[in-house]
Amino acid sequence: MKYTCSVEIDAPIEKVVALWENEAYFKEWQDGFESIELLSGSHNTEGAKSKIVFNGKRRMELTETIIKSDLPNEKKALYEHIHMTNTQTTRFESITENSTRYISEVEYTKFNGVMIKLIAKLFPSKFKEQSQKWMNQFKSFAESQ
Repeated sequence: MKYTCSVEIDAPIEKVVALWENEAYFKEWQDGFESIELLSGSHNTEGAKSKIVFNGKRRMELTETIIKSDLPNEKKALYEHIHMTNTQTTRFESITENSTRYISEVEYTKFNGVMIKLIAKLFPSKFKEQSQKWMNQFKSFAESQ
């Protein structure tokens, strides 16, 4: 399953990227975000591995491996969870001096377990809706800074 989401943010690209990369702000726009811990490599560089924890309706731990780190042009990362594996490519494009397009391409490559496979098959839009929700929340956060 593959999809793309985008949102236009009324802020300059440098500001948008700086806010998006700053882990101290993740809780401001990602529901349930609890922590991120660098496991290996150097922060925000290719090959770096981190453990990300969300604690919403259920606790969820992901391992993030950065594949490419060249923002604002592109950041590509692999996310592995007990129930699924996906890659996410994030890009930022300057529209005007004070306007930025934030683009996220997500591809789920593996689902583990009957329930998650069923959800992905019957309700694939739920995955895209969650991505778009976080992007919209980031837009609101970035524009308020």
